[in-house]
Amino acid sequence: MKRLVAGVDMDGVVTSLALVDEFGKIYAKGSFPTSDHKVFKDYVARIKDEIDNLSEKLDIPHFIAAVGIGAPNSNYHTGEIENAANLPWKGKLPVGQQLSSLFNNKPVVVTNDANAAAIGEMIYGGAKGMKHFVVITLGTGLGSGIVVDGNVLYGHDGFAGEVGHIIVERRDGRQCGCGRKGCLERYASSKGVRYTALELLENSNEPSKLRGIPADELTSRDVAYAAKQGDAIAKKTFEITGEYLGYALANLVAVSSPEAIFLCGGVANAGDLIMTPTRRAMEKNILPLWKGKVKLAFSSIDYQNAPILGAAALAVKEIAKKDVVIARRKVF
Repeated sequence: MKRLVAGVDMDGVVTSLALVDEFGKIYAKGSFPTSDHKVFKDYVARIKDEIDNLSEKLDIPHFIAAVGIGAPNSNYHTGEIENAANLPWKGKLPVGQQLSSLFNNKPVVVTNDANAAAIGEMIYGGAKGMKHFVVITLGTGLGSGIVVDGNVLYGHDGFAGEVGHIIVERRDGRQCGCGRKGCLERYASSKGVRYTALELLENSNEPSKLRGIPADELTSRDVAYAAKQGDAIAKKTFEITGEYLGYALANLVAVSSPEAIFLCGGVANAGDLIMTPTRRAMEKNILPLWKGKVKLAFSSIDYQNAPILGAAALAVKEIAKKDVVIARRKVF
């Protein structure tokens, strides 16, 4: 009988689910609007129902061994989501405990989406065999998963690794949702790309394809498209974005000494537009000790499936731990 895990990716708009094996093969996928349920317990019950529906439709003998959840502001140690800005429910949300109870106490593991992405990269992607690496997610914000000695760095409270909130602009920095100013994610994210493009447009009379797009409708995808068409303002936007990101990564290397750094998320889809200036800035600012030694690459996991596979990898890692414990008991 096939052993599968369920991977769940929660965000403020859509909750996506999949049944996945230990090799990263997806057997079934589904999704539903996150905001369908105003009561959190009803939402958790919907996750259980959706997983059951996927399982019932699958025509191979199988069982669900564990569930992994990637969610904003989630705590690996407690299995709770704590005051996530883009979710409709506030306070501490015990998603791990509630879902495990509905699944007759099957393991349910919870972490934030960037940490899940790091585990996914380690199990299914380009970090196979690596014990020291970082995954940077460049989406609406900037997330990071830091792996040291083969383990995700969680810190004493479960929230370690907030690279997106390193301050990179001390004077007149952009206001961040965390309450501070000048955080990296306000410069190196899809929102950061948009803000930079709008600032360049406002402070220049240079012709640009972007001027034909209303300011409130402009997206990082629009900027990337224009840059690929040779638009000077759009190209400069990515140069500035990459400079901020590369500078921060150089500092991150000095702290964590990773073998590699992987970029993923919507902004990473810009390809060389973001990679070239980021690599240049990182190498320019990195300590000589690490110059030329740290691999900077895009994630090898398909962008559309990455969040689900990251969450599934979390569950795979959990049951692998249990397999080791059972094996030791048999030996001794």
